[in-house]
This record gives sequence, C-alpha cells and structure tokens, in this order.
Amino acid sequence: MFKFFGKQKNFSSSQFKQKEVPDKLYNKCESCSEMVYYQDLEQNKHVCPKCGHHFPLKAYARIELTVDFGTFREFNKLMKTKNVLEFPGYVDKLEKAAKQSGIKEAVVTGYGDIHGKRCVLCAMDSSFMMGSMGSIVGEKITRAVEKSMKHRLPLVIYCASGGARMQEGIVSLMQMAKVSAALKKHSEMGLLYVCVLTHPTTGGVTASFAMLGDIILAEPGALIGFAGPRVIKQTIRQELPEGFQSAEFLQDHGFVDKVVSRNDMRKTLHRILKIHGGE
Repeated sequence: MFKFFGKQKNFSSSQFKQKEVPDKLYNKCESCSEMVYYQDLEQNKHVCPKCGHHFPLKAYARIELTVDFGTFREFNKLMKTKNVLEFPGYVDKLEKAAKQSGIKEAVVTGYGDIHGKRCVLCAMDSSFMMGSMGSIVGEKITRAVEKSMKHRLPLVIYCASGGARMQEGIVSLMQMAKVSAALKKHSEMGLLYVCVLTHPTTGGVTASFAMLGDIILAEPGALIGFAGPRVIKQTIRQELPEGFQSAEFLQDHGFVDKVVSRNDMRKTLHRILKIHGGE
C-alpha cells in the first residue's frame, strides 16, 4: 500500500509486469561469468572478448567461418538414423535434436575452399545429442574420407563429441573401427588429414579418428579426453593435475600439435593446405 498526496491507493502485482528481454541480447560467459552483448560475441566469432573463452559453434556456423563464401557443397545431407535396436524413446530424442539443431545428424560433410584451396570438410555439432557418434555419423565421415581419396583432396574434420551413442550400442562402437580403417587407406595414399579438436572431444571419437590426424589442432580451453576426470579419479584413486584434459595440457605433452584461436584457425588451415599442396 502506497500513499500519494495523502491518499491511499492499492496496487496489485499484475500491474507490475516485467518487460520481456529480446532473444539473443546477451550471453553469459561460462568462463568469466560476464554478460556479453550478443552482437559483440557474433562479430568476434563467438569468442568472449573479455576472457577469450570459445563458445560452442554449430556445424554450419563453423563451416561459414572456415570456407570461402559460396564454395561449400554439402553431400549426404538427407541421411537419417534408424532405431535399429528399437531403443525406447530414441526416435523422439532424434526428432527433438533435429528440431533444436536444424540438422538431421550430428555431423555436416561437404566440399569447400579455404582461401582457394579445395578440401573435404566435416564439422561435428554438439547441439545434436552432444555430437555423439552413431551409425550415420560414422557413415557420413567414412564417405567423406572416401570422397577425399577419390578426388585426392585434403581432409579437415572439426571434432566436437560426447563420444559413442549408447542408444545404438555395438553399432555405434563399430564406427570407431570403420572410420579408422578408411583413414588408414587415406594415409597410405599420401593424402593430408587435419583434425581440429573443439570443446568437448571425448569418448569413442577421441579414441579413434580425432587422434589420427597428420596434424592435430585444437581450440583454446577445449576439453579433450576419453573418460571424464571424475571417472578417472574414481578409477585410479589419485589426484589429477589441474586442467590435465585441456587443449593446452595436451599440447604441452605432445598429443596436440598446436592450440589455435578461432580467429586464426582459417588462416592456419590455409597455410597447412598450401604447404601440403604447393602454390
């Protein structure tokens, strides 16, 4: 109850309506907890301008930042996963993931030019069931490797995955061997494979094609490993080094060739392709 010039007036809570905040106005940085204006974040390639934290990118956004405008040609776009094991609720999860992410599976594959250098490009997307690897993810990447061999083009794969997809059981685990076998043939042909590890790259993806690159790059701060730190700690009963699964830690210990900022990734990939393929 409030008094105005000696008179009393009652106000109900319905009269005080909170103003709606427009979507995509601010993002909270997971690293420094600062609120970042979305347009500033977008202009900085989704890297926090205050602390350098790299926000996750969807597959098409990553491709757009990598290849020359208008050069990307996607293949195997319509491939969809089937619930071969009849796992309860799996179909609904797939439909929900497709709606949220805007893609049919957790990887996008195609051709593209990086400053005029043609390559086959795969970009995994953590917004689709955490980028988990199922039968179609493995099949699309295997076909991309085969396209690379057929046209004798370099291969670039952006990894972002929570690991093998449990709803597909052994069918998912088989993809580790299938993609690795294709990459072995790719290597025997003397072709270049560059792998870029982004946050997070874990599980069966790490244990297979993510670590088979001729050159392995990583984004700053990316979590890279097989099992999570809590599982490892409970298994070996030991304290773990701080940040031992970070991109920087892996670079210091020889698992990653170079940690490259997103702002420099396109330039770095072009330099690698140029060295490999000549002028």
